[in-house]
Amino acid sequence: MDPFGEVVVGIAILVGLVGILIPVLPGLILVVVAVLIWAIVEGGPAAWTVAGVALVLGAGGMAVSYLIPGRRLKNSGIPMSTLLLGGGLAIAGFFVIPVVGGPLAFVLGIYLAERQRLGHDAAWPATIASVRAVGLSIGIELAAGLLIAGVWLAGVIWL
Repeated sequence: MDPFGEVVVGIAILVGLVGILIPVLPGLILVVVAVLIWAIVEGGPAAWTVAGVALVLGAGGMAVSYLIPGRRLKNSGIPMSTLLLGGGLAIAGFFVIPVVGGPLAFVLGIYLAERQRLGHDAAWPATIASVRAVGLSIGIELAAGLLIAGVWLAGVIWL
């Protein structure tokens, strides 16, 4: 691949990493797809090895980003209905106030659901536990994305 193409793939990976932090794009998927496109264009066993590692890291990162925070939320006693309300409000909030509306509406939705279920005093700890779980999920996906970016960069340097 020519240097311009590698820069474009690098920018796509960077946009994917930003998409993980600001949940507007499917960030980790974008990072993996950018590496796969690079491997298709680059060709050869080394490029396909990099792509395979990226796929494994991406799939593992996505799985772990759902399993570990989900288990923590379940252990905290937060029901799925609370998370669904928070997620629904997050989607609506994203369109009402682009980018920042999503996270703010998520927190508001969690708080309102837990306030109705448990009362004001118990709603804040549940809200904080939910926000921590979402932060952990983002951190896991970001770590996977950075590992994929590092593997791709090593592949570019190696080839």
